[in-house]
Amino acid sequence: MLKFDRLRNAKPEAYPDQAVYAEFAADACGLTFAALDDDGLVFNIASATRRIWFGGGRCSYYPQNNATATTLAADKYLSAEILKRVGIPALDGQYFFLGERHRARRPAGHERDDVRGYFQTLGDAAFVKPLHGSRGDFAQAIHGEAALLGYLDAVSRHYDAIIMQPIVEGDEYRIVVLDERVLYSARKSPPFITGDGSSTLRDLLVTRDAVLVARGVSSATSADSLDAILPAGARWTVPGRMNRSAGGDMVFESPPPGAHDMAIAAVRALGLRVGGVDLFTGLDGEPSTRVSGIAEGRRAIKHPQSMRVIEINANPSIRFLEEQSRHDLILAIWRHTFVAMGLLGDANV
Repeated sequence: MLKFDRLRNAKPEAYPDQAVYAEFAADACGLTFAALDDDGLVFNIASATRRIWFGGGRCSYYPQNNATATTLAADKYLSAEILKRVGIPALDGQYFFLGERHRARRPAGHERDDVRGYFQTLGDAAFVKPLHGSRGDFAQAIHGEAALLGYLDAVSRHYDAIIMQPIVEGDEYRIVVLDERVLYSARKSPPFITGDGSSTLRDLLVTRDAVLVARGVSSATSADSLDAILPAGARWTVPGRMNRSAGGDMVFESPPPGAHDMAIAAVRALGLRVGGVDLFTGLDGEPSTRVSGIAEGRRAIKHPQSMRVIEINANPSIRFLEEQSRHDLILAIWRHTFVAMGLLGDANV
């Protein structure tokens, strides 16, 4: 059997994570891994009778999720509206297009000219991110009209639509669900920078942001006083995003009661078999509950009012598991894929 660390060290730095995990899992399950080239961008997994192709970039690594469910999950507005329709608390928000292309085919009230009016209803402060973005790219809190206009100019060069939401503060968790069971849950924490006693916050952030941009993630930092010098060893929390790709961190931790049920219900509502659910807990003190019907023919489930689903990822990254040396969970996820696609029998799960 392949040793994971040896396999990882043999690959180029830019080699896709999931291609490494697929090769590791295929070997463990007695399947054949074959890459189209040395870059790992296109590869297949084969049994004696069947072959399945996978691709990097925007391709999904979870073919057990159907295309409609995956597309709905990728749209932050549509997925939230579906969840709320079936009684699952999700963040409110409104979407807006940033360009003129296809305007004749869109309903009124969702253009760039309409952004400022909605922003004012939120008290000139909102959390804004691309409607179909990922990895925390251009996800940030905006305060004031000047910051909003600058943000719209910047994000419009990369994305054609945004979603604007109220600023919400709470404890954030990622819960990964496979076929209505929780595989693992982790608590998120924001990125931070460490002072050296001589550099200003601005200088430290320039260095940090250069790393993000090289990874394809936007710089999204604002603070009242970036000229302050951070004492040596002192930490300054970078506001806004908690995504690991933006420098945030995660640790294995069980969320408060009710969060697992909410995550399972959310994945089910969109018709997914695999999903990474991001949600807030602790939004309004002690949890209270209300009864919501989740789906026809299913019992009502109580959801704490202090929780809200942020979004659902139908193609979740699992690099966190590698960094925690949880190769068993990586293997469990890929075995689920192999069984779902007919490469393995259920007895092998």
